[in-house]
Amino acid sequence: MVAESKPVGEDRYRESYGRYYEDFVPGQTYEHRPGRTISEADNTWFTLLTMNQHPLHFDQQYAEKSEFGRPIVNSCLTLAMVTGMSVSDVSQKTVANLGWSDVRLTAPVFIGDTLYAESEVLEKRESRSRAHQGIVRIKTTGIKQDGTVVMTFERTMLIPFRGHAVDDEIDY
Repeated sequence: MVAESKPVGEDRYRESYGRYYEDFVPGQTYEHRPGRTISEADNTWFTLLTMNQHPLHFDQQYAEKSEFGRPIVNSCLTLAMVTGMSVSDVSQKTVANLGWSDVRLTAPVFIGDTLYAESEVLEKRESRSRAHQGIVRIKTTGIKQDGTVVMTFERTMLIPFRGHAVDDEIDY
């Protein structure tokens, strides 16, 4: 379940996103929507914000002479967007993001491409040191509008058990 409505009063409900530890099932794949079309502004701002000065990301004349023939999207922006697409589904309730591994950039992303993402649950286990929390490892795949896989990575997260998430305890 990606979203649910929780009663918070008479005829009053609050939306809650993400999965609890119990909701993750190894072998299941979750498709994350909506997708996101990358604009030139996205790429330029992200490149400037992160101080990445490689001209392949923002110099049209330079990029035209490259093997790609046009600017490519900053790969860190692609990683951030693909990760972000998965948050409301797999990590909205996360206590801590424990790390990324095996990041693979398998195809270039260009301005105007639309990205989609999906995550497969690889494994889960209860935490040995934290009551009411477990560790979940997923593999996320970023896919362009034409079906081309542009990125894969694994991510490990510390996820609360049902009834033990921060948003379960907030009264606002």
